[in-house]
Amino acid sequence: MAVYTDVSESQLTAFLADYDLGPLLSYKGIAEGVENSNFLLRTGGGTFILTLYEKRVNRDDLPFFVGLMEHLAERGLSCPLPVHTRAGESLGELSGRPAAIFTFLEGMWTRRPSADHCRAVGGAMARMHAEAADFPLHRANGLALADWRPLFASCDGRADEVEPGLSDEIAAELAFLEANWPTDIPRGIIHADLFPDNVFFLSGELSGLIDFYFACDDLLAYDLAIGLCAWCFESDASFNVTKGRALLEGYAAVRPLLEEELAVLPVLCRGASLRFLLTRLYDWLNTPEGSFVTKKDPKEYLRKLRFHRSVGSSAGYGFDTGRVKA
Repeated sequence: MAVYTDVSESQLTAFLADYDLGPLLSYKGIAEGVENSNFLLRTGGGTFILTLYEKRVNRDDLPFFVGLMEHLAERGLSCPLPVHTRAGESLGELSGRPAAIFTFLEGMWTRRPSADHCRAVGGAMARMHAEAADFPLHRANGLALADWRPLFASCDGRADEVEPGLSDEIAAELAFLEANWPTDIPRGIIHADLFPDNVFFLSGELSGLIDFYFACDDLLAYDLAIGLCAWCFESDASFNVTKGRALLEGYAAVRPLLEEELAVLPVLCRGASLRFLLTRLYDWLNTPEGSFVTKKDPKEYLRKLRFHRSVGSSAGYGFDTGRVKA
């Protein structure tokens, strides 16, 4: 469940008084997502999404997140567009939380991604990277390589409770990544969380990207690595090379990849796997039973990490290295 903060009808009516959205008709919580409280909001002016930002989201980052969505929407990328108050503000306060209203995107996320879905996601990711290139605000990645060792330390040496020997395996992987992480490939603003539940499709076509609350400045190819992890594995933890090829080709059709980016793609995929392994491990060990947050199995990303260790080049992901920018 993703409603952590209750909103009364009277509170919401008072909040809406600053907008030209017409009278409140109905609202209900949206039971997906883990970071914020979200409501489906219907007013005389249409259907919208109301988001209350919870404690895991830094208030100081909100102008970046909201501004980025506005910037991308103005450039033609389909993503939620912040609705402004009469005074021109896109952020307000509701039930003691920062809050914003966004336009409603039609579509649903796919539970069973196909190669066509992956190709569309790759293209949308590349367009996002291109259109965000001149966005004036910046935000450091709060879960970058430098943050992984402290995150691992915060698990208090309990990793072996999940799988025997996991603590040593993570320590070895951290040492490898710290010694081999690339620094001299293109950087820019990335989504950093482009999982299937953050991409909507309508009648088989990609209709929008949502949930930009991990967006940050980082290596562009790292976003691709996250995408390969999120979209291209089957339920039995096997990598689907057809989906991998489609995602990478979809991306490269919009923004050709450099040889240097492809050369380090297996390392970036190992890093993406470890990042999600560590955040899941932390939540698995520290989230109390009965919490609103649904714990996700960290071993899913352990299996993905082990696969990426076996990959020697981008060919292991099905990519034709002929489609490379020199």
